[in-house]
Amino acid sequence: MKKQVAILLILLTTFCCENETKTNGKLNVVTTTTMITDLVKNIGGNIVNVEGLMGSGVDPHLYKASEGDVSKLVNADIIFYNGLHLEGKLVEVFEKMGNQAKTPIALADELDKKGLIGSDYFASNYDPHVWFNINYFKQFAEKVTSVLSKKNPENTLAFEQNKDKYIAKLDALQAKVKSVIDVLPKEKRILVTAHDAFNYFGESHNFEVVGLQGLSTATEAGVLDVQKLASFIIEKQIKAIFVESSVPKRTIEALQAAVKSKGHNVEIGGTLYSDALGNTGTIEGTYIGMYEYNVNTIVNALK
Repeated sequence: MKKQVAILLILLTTFCCENETKTNGKLNVVTTTTMITDLVKNIGGNIVNVEGLMGSGVDPHLYKASEGDVSKLVNADIIFYNGLHLEGKLVEVFEKMGNQAKTPIALADELDKKGLIGSDYFASNYDPHVWFNINYFKQFAEKVTSVLSKKNPENTLAFEQNKDKYIAKLDALQAKVKSVIDVLPKEKRILVTAHDAFNYFGESHNFEVVGLQGLSTATEAGVLDVQKLASFIIEKQIKAIFVESSVPKRTIEALQAAVKSKGHNVEIGGTLYSDALGNTGTIEGTYIGMYEYNVNTIVNALK
């Protein structure tokens, strides 16, 4: 990995100071996660070219930049990423780029750290899965709009209008998911998933959230972790546990088997989208569609 990073940094240093370019007169914007890609497309509309490094089902915790990514980063006018060490293996690349003419934008830097959930798994000491708090995602939208407007001031009005429309959709999403979740009794609001990506979701909607692998998929769940969580599921009479699209399902299947070995049964309630959206062109391929899909899946399995 160090050798790969070294090669990338040499290439970035070689090309980073080239003049900024536009394709078809539009800003070139590079994003990391699929959530951020979808957000920037909504704000930028047809005024910008947006290219995401990560696709559906890609785990940002484990993502390694390829040499093919270098040309995208070099030719970008703006780079947006989540931050808080979500994209752990890209951090060194971004930090080095920050010393050059082009500085990647960590959207989570806009958030008040007092409201973030602490974590010992990340160098930032915070849980980076902040997009599951819709209010935080609105702050991401504000920052994206500000950066695009400064870079392309002649289109500020269009960016602002796109942002207002999108935040109105996020307001509607909040109202909709609240009405769905309200049918689920509080004692049934226990969400067990492959890893702790849903703590901000839990905080927003009064769920107790338990992840088998902890906050980062880079950590492995041990036998004792599985057995301990299996006992918790039986004690709380939890009806369903959930797979995540960006995490191998074997960990949750092992948990289900452990519960069964103790003479009880727990269903796999479905697949949730955590660190990545669904396929492009599907409802789950958008942030709003993903959030609504997750809520419906969780509530239907637990109620």
